[in-house]
Amino acid sequence: MTMQPKGDNLRKAVKWISETMKYEPGKSRAKVIQEACEKFDLTPMDSEYLANLLKDK
Repeated sequence: MTMQPKGDNLRKAVKWISETMKYEPGKSRAKVIQEACEKFDLTPMDSEYLANLLKDK
């Protein structure tokens, strides 16, 4: 069972991160997550969720 992000801003951030990584593949994943957190005014808990969701496999 996977956790689904709650809140519109978090969903927008996930979409934005996905698009950013697609068009800027050389950009640091951590930097993109940080930018998304600032852009979408996410909480520290949301930030941690994103980091876990998008960590390198």
